[in-house]
Amino acid sequence: MKNQSLPEFFDSSKVGNIWKVDYAARAEDARKYALQHDLKPASASKKKISLLVIDAQNTFCVPGFELFVGGRSGRGAVDDNVRLCEFIYRNLGTLTHITATMDTHTAQQIFHPIFFVDKDGNHPAPYTDIHAEELRSNQWTFNTALAPRFGIAPEYGQQMMIHYAEVLEKKGKYALTIWPYHAMLGGIGHALVPALEEAIFFHSIARISQPDFEIKGDKPLTENYSVIGPEVLTGPMGETLGIRNPKFIQQLQEVDKLYIAGQAKSHCVAWTISDLLEDIQATDPELAKKVYLLEDCSSAVVVPGVVDHTDAANEAYIRFANAGMKIIKSTEAIS
Repeated sequence: MKNQSLPEFFDSSKVGNIWKVDYAARAEDARKYALQHDLKPASASKKKISLLVIDAQNTFCVPGFELFVGGRSGRGAVDDNVRLCEFIYRNLGTLTHITATMDTHTAQQIFHPIFFVDKDGNHPAPYTDIHAEELRSNQWTFNTALAPRFGIAPEYGQQMMIHYAEVLEKKGKYALTIWPYHAMLGGIGHALVPALEEAIFFHSIARISQPDFEIKGDKPLTENYSVIGPEVLTGPMGETLGIRNPKFIQQLQEVDKLYIAGQAKSHCVAWTISDLLEDIQATDPELAKKVYLLEDCSSAVVVPGVVDHTDAANEAYIRFANAGMKIIKSTEAIS
């Protein structure tokens, strides 16, 4: 199917802003657009072409929000979402299903400042890395005021944190990073960036295809960069901190192609793809050939003067390509 034209209402200059989506108007536009372009319901398509959008939320995608992913250009997520919206609109008649993941947090979680204190009772600053040795030496300790919240003894809280950091080190992951409070459930930052929400809604009406919204990151005692599974599954006594989600490998087996985009390339995108690849290799390595990574619709975490994860993200994508996944640009046609 040939590419569709961009709808008249789409304004690329608004992609980095927050505004109210006019659902009634967009539904009417979508109905007319489907008639004009002879779009059939997604259920009638011979091929199943899915798009997985990872954490395209205001907290990551709007300048000035807590964890805006600027990349090296400083405009990363904004420009990425312009291209991603255009990708959805141009391929409206080809894409059959869209899933959007939603990073979902509350204040009292392991990667937020309130969770730890130093000997003076101060919380760690955002972007502090906490290592196992710092926990063993009590440079940082579990905030015992949170113990009743989790139903654990204060001393066990520190034991759990040491165990957690040690597991991360053994897995070769990043250290436990303290992030600014972000993607707070109930807050504006948690919502999808409006331009992309509008595009997904428009697709759902035009193709009569219900999108999925997948909540992740709401387990308080483990990080959950990947939508497929948390960073640490069990505590020091074997208690469950989180579980892996088999939904995505199951969906990959059912579709013809899966396109992946979102934020941030260096963290939630890369680690979701890495977990998916792990499931692929355990199931059928040939499934990797179904996966297409929209490299111009994701940016790495860059905090000028502090951290730059661009190279690590690019190295991860090379590994994915070597496993059989395809690295493409959003302007390439879907065949």
